Amino acid sequence: MCVLIGVNQLGFGAIVPVLPLYAQAFGVSVSAVGMAVAIYGLARFLIAMPIGRLSDALGRRTALALGGLLSAIGNIWCAWAADFPEFVVARFIAGAGAGAVITTGHVVLADITRPEWRGRAIGIYQGTFIFSVGIGPFPGGWLAETWGLDAPFVACGLASLIAGAIAWFAVGETRDLASDGKGHGPNPDFLRQLRLVLSNGPILLASWITFINAFSRTGGLFTIVPILGASSLALGADEIGFGIALGSVLGLLAAWPAGMLADRFGRKTVIVPATAVSGGAMLLFALAPTYFWFAAACALWSVATSVGGAAPAAYAADNAPAGMNATAMSSYRMIGDAGYVLGPILLGVVVDAGGEHMALYLASGLLVAAALAFAGFARESHRL
Repeated sequence: MCVLIGVNQLGFGAIVPVLPLYAQAFGVSVSAVGMAVAIYGLARFLIAMPIGRLSDALGRRTALALGGLLSAIGNIWCAWAADFPEFVVARFIAGAGAGAVITTGHVVLADITRPEWRGRAIGIYQGTFIFSVGIGPFPGGWLAETWGLDAPFVACGLASLIAGAIAWFAVGETRDLASDGKGHGPNPDFLRQLRLVLSNGPILLASWITFINAFSRTGGLFTIVPILGASSLALGADEIGFGIALGSVLGLLAAWPAGMLADRFGRKTVIVPATAVSGGAMLLFALAPTYFWFAAACALWSVATSVGGAAPAAYAADNAPAGMNATAMSSYRMIGDAGYVLGPILLGVVVDAGGEHMALYLASGLLVAAALAFAGFARESHRL
């Protein structure tokens, strides 16, 4: 699963530094650029529950392979799009494929892990995810500078196709595994499962943290930060990509220790400070006067999101009702992906009204507020 998600997200990361610039090449506003990012998240949001059901009906491997294929089609189409509306449609298809891979990946992790080592396992997986997304902008920026802004989309499509092949030929089926080792009777029907999950306070709290992180990542890091770096600091796509990639190396190194902390001292102990530090990273992006401080913000963001990225997923899996991993984790991903939709649109509107700095201040404040809310209302789900 780490190899699969690493290949898949390496391709996704390659388009991060060029997506806003590619969309702007169609002659649209910043809020429209946000729509190009948000439509990807909308597809992920809409696919989460259906792909969860599909992974129960046909198996996790089938859902993963289908996601890789859809993502490949969508990203290659992005490179061939003749106008902005066609580009948005292609982004939607790519997002649906990515959503299938990411959602099913979390279901598989819930299937194969136990609470006592779940934090470390998901930490390794999440570290691979974040590292690949973070390192991808470096080759992506180089491809854009060398071959044009459409080249990273072709690379992303090829990487998605390889990830789909890995899913089909190498990933074992985990549908029949029990994540908690406890027996349980027949599962209730889907609507009953959904009611049980959506009335589960801990899962909703974990989903809220993921929502705010996605809101800030896609609205701030993926949409506003490249534009701010280019306009305020005169950075090229390769410099922006290198800065994001540099931070991802530190994020990878932090993944395993973060998982150990989440297993040893509890998920909440990790989630609260990591989310607050992510807010500090957004603030640093807004205030960075030089490329050095821009790179420092990249490093701070990558470490914080690596440390805090695995713990919410582990927290949600800890609290999944027995036998309902697919419903619980697809609901968790669906709520989180709503932030992917709303972040670029709302922060893009803030940029049009008050500038890039104001939008990053807002993202920073929301992250800190989410950390305080989790500190006040969440109960610990596991501690050795």
